[in-house]
Amino acid sequence: MNINWASIILTLLIGILFGGGLVIAYFTMKGNSASKKAESLLNEARKEADKYKRDSMLELKEESFKLKQEADKEIKQKKEEIKDNESRLLQRENNLDKREEILQKRDATLDERDNNLLAKQKELQDKEVKINDMLKDEMKKLEEISSYSKEKAKEVLMKRVENEVSLEMVNLIKEKEREAKLVANEKARDLIVSSMQRYAEDVASEQTVSTITLPNDEMKGRLIGREGRNIRTIEAVTGVDLIIDDTPEAIVISSFDPLRREIAKVTIETLIKDGRIHPARIEEVYDKVSKDIDNKITEMGTETLFNLGITNVEPDLVHLIGKLHFRTSYGQNALKHSIEVANLTGLMASELGENVALAKRAGLLHDIGKAIDFEIEGSHVEIGLDIAKKYHEDPVVINAIASHHGDEEKTSVISCLVEIADTLSAARPGARNDSLENYIKRLEQLEEIGDSFEGVKKSYAMQAGRELRVMVKPEEVDDISSFKMARDLKQKIESELQYPGTIKIIVIRETRVQEEAK
Repeated sequence: MNINWASIILTLLIGILFGGGLVIAYFTMKGNSASKKAESLLNEARKEADKYKRDSMLELKEESFKLKQEADKEIKQKKEEIKDNESRLLQRENNLDKREEILQKRDATLDERDNNLLAKQKELQDKEVKINDMLKDEMKKLEEISSYSKEKAKEVLMKRVENEVSLEMVNLIKEKEREAKLVANEKARDLIVSSMQRYAEDVASEQTVSTITLPNDEMKGRLIGREGRNIRTIEAVTGVDLIIDDTPEAIVISSFDPLRREIAKVTIETLIKDGRIHPARIEEVYDKVSKDIDNKITEMGTETLFNLGITNVEPDLVHLIGKLHFRTSYGQNALKHSIEVANLTGLMASELGENVALAKRAGLLHDIGKAIDFEIEGSHVEIGLDIAKKYHEDPVVINAIASHHGDEEKTSVISCLVEIADTLSAARPGARNDSLENYIKRLEQLEEIGDSFEGVKKSYAMQAGRELRVMVKPEEVDDISSFKMARDLKQKIESELQYPGTIKIIVIRETRVQEEAK
């Protein structure tokens, strides 16, 4: 079979050409349609752009018009402000001109016044000279008339003023003292009463003699011994006096030293129980009792410290504290007095917020010098200071010992409390014995001090020496002087007398005028 390749190829070419033409025609038609569409869009965009342009131009014109109006308004305001400033400046210039005129007038007036003042000053100086001359003449005439010189009149006037001021000062001092006493007495009373309510101690007076009861009168003879050798040995060894009188079955030991009296008492009681009484046995028993009493003293000191809660005390000082038990002052046991002062000081210190332990220590040791004041020369205050310094006591304790009788100035509140407690313990009823001789002597000294003042008619010690009434001569002592006399009496009594408690001083100035109608 013969294939006609040429016709086939030709047919293919024709087909290809025809297909390509169709494709070209299709795309050509499609392109024409897009071109038209694009042109339409462009035309619409141009129209929109023109519209926006017109609108923008309108808005721009409106905005520019508004800006112009605002600018014109602002310019107008600025012009008005400038105009106002110009008017104010003009007014200120006018005011400155007026002020300058006023200042010129004032300067002229001041110059005129200065001239007038100078003239008046000169006139016043002339008048002052004349007045001084006149005053001198008048002063001379007054001195001639009154027979008083200027200095004497001045002295009289000053004395009168001094008396008036002194009376006012006395009244003021009395008023302030009254106010202070009301407050101080109330607070002190509360403090002391509170302390004394919290502490109470039995009142026990010590004597200078001790009585020993004997089993029978035969024992008296044995104590005396052959030719009195036993009693002489007892007195020589113990240092006491034995009083053997007609009192049945009793002997009396007499000594001002309580320690010796106690040792002698225990020695004699031991000899009586033992029954063997001769000089050798007396010395043997005495030595044993002395050692026992010495141990007892240490035990009493230790017990005292334990009861008061005081620690860190040297052993030798503990012994001295116990030794106070055998020391008396006006019949008052020194150890009991010291314990009482320690307790009162501690209680008052607790009320005031002070160191209670240190206050008790100061109160206990304030009279420590009395433990050996009969062995060493010096007052118990000086001896107590040496003891406190020797055992390195606190400075507050040392000052309390030195100042509790007013010998030195107090440097702490605790020192003041020790002095108060010491006075309370000594002055309370029944604490101390006072002999009739000392009592009468104190009353006499009080009256002598009162009579020693000029213008005193008579002094009377009353209320067992707790009140001094002084009668003054009214023609010699006035009211002001009586107040001063009472204060001077108080100071003199405080400085010269030793007394328990307080003494009230009353100065009485009385004028009586009597007439009889007939």
